[in-house]
Amino acid sequence: MSVNYGSKRIVVGAHYGVRDWLGQGITAALMALFTLLLLAQVIFTKGPVGYEQWAGIFSAQWMKMLTFTVIIALLFHVWVGVRNIWMDYIKPVGLRLSLQVFTLVWLISCAGWAIQILWRL
Repeated sequence: MSVNYGSKRIVVGAHYGVRDWLGQGITAALMALFTLLLLAQVIFTKGPVGYEQWAGIFSAQWMKMLTFTVIIALLFHVWVGVRNIWMDYIKPVGLRLSLQVFTLVWLISCAGWAIQILWRL
C-alpha cells in the first residue's frame, strides 16, 4: 500500500540560492581578511607610504598570488550579485540576457586589467 501525501510538484533549482549565498559569504570573508592583511602591512610600514613601499608590498610572489585569488573572488562576488539583480528586476528575456552578457564581458575585461596591473609591479 503506497501513500502519497502532498502535491506532485517538480522542484527545479533547489538549493540554488544557498550555493550563491554561501559563495558570496566565503568571498566576502576572503576579501575582508585580505583587506586586514593589507591594512596591517601599510600600518606597520616605516615612513610615508609611496609607490616604492606599495610596490614592495606586492613584490613577493605569494602576495601576487593572494591578490590574484582575491581578484577572482571579487569578480565572482560581483557576478552573483549583479546577475541576481538582472534576474529579479529585468523581466524581458532579451534585455536580461544582453545585460548579463555585457556584465560578463565587463568583468572579464576588469580581470585582465587587474592582472596586467598586478604583474607590472
